[in-house]
Parts: sequence; structure tokens; C-alpha cells
Amino acid sequence: MEQIINRVTNSVLEIFDLEDYYPAGNRVQLDISQWLLEGFLLKEKDFREHLKQYDWSQYEDQLVAIHCSTDAIVPAWASILVTLHLAPFAKKVVNGNLEDLETTLYQEILTQLDYSIYENKPVIIKGCSKKPVPMSAYVMAAQYLQPFAKSIMYGEACSAVPLYKKK
Repeated sequence: MEQIINRVTNSVLEIFDLEDYYPAGNRVQLDISQWLLEGFLLKEKDFREHLKQYDWSQYEDQLVAIHCSTDAIVPAWASILVTLHLAPFAKKVVNGNLEDLETTLYQEILTQLDYSIYENKPVIIKGCSKKPVPMSAYVMAAQYLQPFAKSIMYGEACSAVPLYKKK
């Protein structure tokens, strides 16, 4: 009987799994339309009063995305003011939706990594993930890996799609 050999395990392929860098923390969206008149009109005095009365401590150590769920035209200072109220409590605050939050988190993490360990090696950017890794993180990872990797593929070792090969 012939022995089964796992060629993937024995290969020089490097797996770059973005899930390995997924930051811990509870993610929440904060909808500022709750403080707008009928969800659409910002009356400064009322808006500021709502913010003063709001319990910001519920966002302790949270990752927060500030957004407006209505089509209201909200001045830039409104999100900044909300951020200033959140800052003493939240771990991170971004303006946008949860995907924007994930993109920002990955942007911070991916810029800090040492990619030289992938120098002249074939790299697979692991495709399937159980966590909500945004497509933008894959795009960033490919850009950071390209100057170092011999080749870049996407997917799983058994069925990777070739994307780049150094000339």
C-alpha cells in the first residue's frame, strides 16, 4: 500500500491568513439619526443637548462605527462632536459603517507587519474566512506582499488562483 504524502505540508508555500490578524473587540454601529429631528434635521442646540444626556459609558472598550441611517445631510462637525463624546470610552471610533471600521482596523495592523519574512517565497493569501475580513484587507495585503513575495496566489493550497509572479 502506497503511503499518502501531504505535499502542501511539505511545500515551501507560505500562507498569509488575514484571520490571524483579526483584532479582538466588540464592534457596534452608532446611528446619529436618533438625535436628528424626525431623523433628518439637525438642530444644533437639541443635538448638543442629546449628546450631553446620552450614556456614553455603554461604549467602554468597544470598536464604534458612527453612521447615519437616513439620507439626512449631516454637517461634518456632527460626527466629530460625537467622536469626542465617544473617545474617552471607545477603543476605536471611525466614521462609516462596520466594513469601514474593519478596513481601518486592518489598515493599522497591516502597515505594522514585517513582510520581509516572505522574501522570494510563494505566498497564498488565504481566501476562506469565518470572520468578516473586508475585501479591502485582501487588496492591502497583496500590495504589501508584492515587493517581497516570489509569487502571490489566492485561495487554499489545494486550489489557489495565481495572481502575481516576480519576473
